[in-house]
Amino acid sequence: MKPVIVVHGGAGTILKDREEGYRTGVKRAALKGYSILKNGGSALDAVEEAVIVMEDDPHFNAGYGSVLNEKGDVEMDAIIMDGKNLASGAVSAVRCIANPIKLARLVMEKTDHMLLTDQGASIFAKAQGVPEVSGEMLVTDRSRERWKANLKPDSNPVVSQIGLGTVGAVAIDSDGSVACATSTGGLTNKMVGRVGDTACIGSGGYADNLVGATSTTGHGESIMKVVLARLVLHHMEQGMTPEEAADTALSYMKERVNGLGGVIVINNSGGWTAKFSTKQMSWAAVADDQLQCGIYHEENQTATVEEAFALL
Repeated sequence: MKPVIVVHGGAGTILKDREEGYRTGVKRAALKGYSILKNGGSALDAVEEAVIVMEDDPHFNAGYGSVLNEKGDVEMDAIIMDGKNLASGAVSAVRCIANPIKLARLVMEKTDHMLLTDQGASIFAKAQGVPEVSGEMLVTDRSRERWKANLKPDSNPVVSQIGLGTVGAVAIDSDGSVACATSTGGLTNKMVGRVGDTACIGSGGYADNLVGATSTTGHGESIMKVVLARLVLHHMEQGMTPEEAADTALSYMKERVNGLGGVIVINNSGGWTAKFSTKQMSWAAVADDQLQCGIYHEENQTATVEEAFALL
């Protein structure tokens, strides 16, 4: 099996002056994951490392750069899933952790549970030796300004989601195993303790070697209502291509609950797609040593992996 990785940096509206930052961020993430796959690494390692790259990038709403809740604090969610055995680990409402996706994987591999939240996740992180960072270290000036603006009585936090990006990755390795990973800071000015789709298996992501893998982004409450990630895989089980399954699931979410979002999808043959019903979604994919990426509908910039590495 030829390895393939696809990543996304969130669906929504990306401000013009930040487009190149988003493109560069998803390219770096995809290339990082692909280098692991090309060296014989697992899909699970590839998606984790790709997401870490984006959690460390302040352009994205994950890890460093996460949005703030109504009290001005960062609360993050993440999920990772292994298509070989349907093992999954997730964390929600975690604070003071630079890379929640790492903690999600520890939940999967070191506990009998699938999801740890808030204080329980923090206690577990300490027990596993995961270093804590100051909450302020995760806050960018942009996130702080956005939070302050939304404290005004006439503010509209929904509008202020413009330019935010949950991150995710899906991959297939040389053994034919698939995996997914998704990480987010959630909605800006959300209620304390709010958990969106990202940490919920079947909503924020799903991976099954019998079918494929997907990672989602968009309006979390809408995604949870239709269990978007698993819905995409269901359509592939019925014989649809990744493109058909993604379009069908996103159309259903729009028609049924008026929800917008995006998905990256890979099937167990290595076919893949990146689809979104929002204005934009940053994405990148690497297959056959070719890097592809885009932000707008129908945009697909291509380069060889060698060329892409030279430009970053």
